[in-house]
Amino acid sequence: RQYYYGSYTMARAKQQEALDRQMEFADRRALLAQLPAEAREAIVFALVPLRHYEWGANTNLSHVAAYGWGTAVTQAAVMGAMDRLGLAQHLSRIGLLVDGNTGAALDQAHRHWVEHPAWQGLRREVENLFVTRDWFEVLVAQTLVADGLLYPLFFQHFDAHMAQRHGPALSTVLDHINRWQDETVKWVDAIVKTAAAESEANRSLIQGWVNHWRSALKAALSPLAEATLGEPGAGALAAADAALGARLVRLGLAA
Repeated sequence: RQYYYGSYTMARAKQQEALDRQMEFADRRALLAQLPAEAREAIVFALVPLRHYEWGANTNLSHVAAYGWGTAVTQAAVMGAMDRLGLAQHLSRIGLLVDGNTGAALDQAHRHWVEHPAWQGLRREVENLFVTRDWFEVLVAQTLVADGLLYPLFFQHFDAHMAQRHGPALSTVLDHINRWQDETVKWVDAIVKTAAAESEANRSLIQGWVNHWRSALKAALSPLAEATLGEPGAGALAAADAALGARLVRLGLAA
């Protein structure tokens, strides 16, 4: 990640300005508020609860920043932690666009996160990461495995699913998240690839972590994929997993 504090804050300020314009446009035109009720309910169920996932990612990357070794890791992690807090706020704003700024969508999304059976697997794995002590395992599990499966599933497949049925209104406010992930993948992959190439012991340890968290997170996301996408959900999750497997090979790991 080729940022120091000054360049990072300037880059994020420009991105925030562009994002604010997108959100203001969506708000003025009521792009989400005027969607059919079933579409609004789908957004509140599938996307708004992810504000809690992003808060969890903020906590996990704060752990990496606190206990990691080397500025190349810890500085990137603390920037990532702040980014995740911003993404949680962005998802909250999407909820407010859906409900006309009443806050009802945020309350409903919180109930989904803590009560709905389809969400409990992902919530469990986020909380398992809270009590994982090895900072590098947390980095691998959160930014490589969890994000590698979840982001394509929700911000690509679910977005495409909604666009086919209700037009591109939702895509307008998800563009920032996808661009952010494209940027983040680069520094995550650089760190993991370098560590795996340093020794066979490193590679074996990282592979074990990947295998464990990949299995756990696929199981956790399976009911969510079905609940949000219906019958195509299993295929969407399989596609996300296949893309993650190809990425692992590029990092010197097994698919």
